Amino acid sequence: MDVLVAYDVATDDAEGRRRLRHVATICLNYGQRVQKSVFECTLNEVQYEQMKHHLVETIDASKDSLRIYRLPARREGYVEHFGQNATVDFDGPLVV
Repeated sequence: MDVLVAYDVATDDAEGRRRLRHVATICLNYGQRVQKSVFECTLNEVQYEQMKHHLVETIDASKDSLRIYRLPARREGYVEHFGQNATVDFDGPLVV
């Protein structure tokens, strides 16, 4: 399944900055950054549940915001992109 993860972590203090780095690292382990706080991930159900668990355990629900969108089809069918494109096609050849 394709998933879009977006987050906003309060960075008013050192603990918030630590949470921000941790959330970004978790997301990088499961997908690719498409904007500063937005990641696209292609996951199976187990990976999805693991990622969600790690993220929910990391954020401070009283200060931070986390949104996870389970997308209905492959991203090629619904994503339009304008401007710089640094995404990697993980389904295609990685070495040319």
